[in-house]
Amino acid sequence: MATPPRVVLDTNLVLSALVFSHGRLGPLRRAWQAGLCIPLVSAVTAADLLRVLQYPKFKLTPSEREDFLSDYLPYCRAVAIPARLPRMAQSRDPFDQPFLELATVGRADFLVSGDRDLLAMAPNFKRPIVNAAAFLERLASN
Repeated sequence: MATPPRVVLDTNLVLSALVFSHGRLGPLRRAWQAGLCIPLVSAVTAADLLRVLQYPKFKLTPSEREDFLSDYLPYCRAVAIPARLPRMAQSRDPFDQPFLELATVGRADFLVSGDRDLLAMAPNFKRPIVNAAAFLERLASN
């Protein structure tokens, strides 16, 4: 059996998969739950998810936020980001940079994102950057 791919999922994809579990990204949530992929997280990307889960527009109680985190973080592999980073492409959006760093340091098989700036970097980045639909297709074909 092949090793599940190590993936960096951007915050918006994780949020959508958690909050809207019956939506178009529900299969992504089920994929990490079934061990079909191994999400990678760093301290910065986990903090970003926690921050976004607290947005008032989602009207999530502290208990609901904890439930969502417990439905994601236990499936993840934590990656420590060193102070001295290897050379890599730089995003024009500083909020995207932690995901590029995580993909590089964590040796991700894929960086999965819906962010146009990140997707545009795909030709110049050492790790594959794909959208959620392409990633889910890839998982389904294996």
